[in-house]
Amino acid sequence: VTNKLINGLLRQEYRGYDSSGLAVFGKDSNEVQVIKRAGKVSELQQAIKEVPTRGNTGIAHTRWATHGVPTEANAHPHHSKGEVYIVHNGIIENHQELRTTLLALGYSFESGTDTEVVAHLIHAKLEDKSSLAEAVKEAVKDLEGTYALGAIHIKEPQVVVAARRGSPLVLGMGAGENLIASDQLAISDYTDRFIFLEEGDLAEITPQEVRLWDETDHEVERPVVVEKALGETIEKGEYRHFMLKEIFEQPEKIKSLLEGQLT
Repeated sequence: VTNKLINGLLRQEYRGYDSSGLAVFGKDSNEVQVIKRAGKVSELQQAIKEVPTRGNTGIAHTRWATHGVPTEANAHPHHSKGEVYIVHNGIIENHQELRTTLLALGYSFESGTDTEVVAHLIHAKLEDKSSLAEAVKEAVKDLEGTYALGAIHIKEPQVVVAARRGSPLVLGMGAGENLIASDQLAISDYTDRFIFLEEGDLAEITPQEVRLWDETDHEVERPVVVEKALGETIEKGEYRHFMLKEIFEQPEKIKSLLEGQLT
């Protein structure tokens, strides 16, 4: 899975970032290997060559600093007690309040990010929940702001849980594998079947199946969209370069962002 994660990050380099990282379940154990670097994805690739990561389940991320400076410590994925690992897009507006609560519960912090707060919050919810999906459902109820997140748990090595509010997520339905990304471009090399998560959706993803719940915790089905031969069409479409593409896509991006803020 490492090569697919790196390829997905490379396909999104046009968006800009200051650090990158990944977490992968070991192929023959439940150990999670984490490699992070400040700087280009090429630096992350070099680090992986020096310390190879092999496994079938993982998460990866490129980050623009919003909370905390661009350092390796602040790069994603973040973890809680070496058991819960997450990546996250968005801004958690009440992260300071949650940090104070989690410190009182005995959690310690290695970074200045709002994302690490979410990792600890999910871990805390696991005390009363039987699965990662149930813990994430409870955790997101406490979050104010926007998020598109992916989480893994040491006790569920075949599972990725994803959730969104105000920030996009798309599922890719593959052959014997399923994928999740914030950008369709990141996974378009591996499938032409996509599910676009709706506002407030939560997904539990394994290689064999995907389960979805809406924001009222009802299990739902979402339409599968088939889009073949995306490649350059997704990358630039009708535009001569990415700057033009981003300029003309701003109205739709703003609309998507405000979905999570306005009622």
